[in-house]
Amino acid sequence: QVQLVESGGGLVQAGGSLRLSCANSGRTFSSYTMGWFRQAPGKEREFVASISWIGDSTNYANSVKGRFTISRDNAKNTVYLQMNSLKPEDTAVYYCAAGLLFPGAVAHEYDYWGQGTQVTVSS
Repeated sequence: QVQLVESGGGLVQAGGSLRLSCANSGRTFSSYTMGWFRQAPGKEREFVASISWIGDSTNYANSVKGRFTISRDNAKNTVYLQMNSLKPEDTAVYYCAAGLLFPGAVAHEYDYWGQGTQVTVSS
C-alpha cells in the first residue's frame, strides 16, 4: 500500500525557495517512479518532475528546468522537490504521485496520489 503525504508548501516571494517533501507510509516506496505535478486554479494538472525508482534518472518540465530539483531518499521513504528562483506562475497546489513507468510525464501513468500542498509565490 502506498500512502503519500506532501508537506513544505507555503507563501514565498518571487525569487525565493521552498523545498517540498512527500513521505510514503507504505513499504514499497523504492519500487516506484515518483513524480510531482501541480495544478493552478482554472488550469489542468501539469507535470513538473519525476525520478526513477533507483534515483539515477530524472525528468523535468521545460518550465522548471534549471530551477527545480527532484530527489529521493528510499531509506526515508521520501521524495523531495527543491524549488529555487520561484516565480508567481509557479503558484499552484503541488501533488506527489507514485507509478511504475518512467519518465512518467503524464498523470494517468500514476497509481497513487497525495492530497497536495499549496505553494503561493507573490510578486
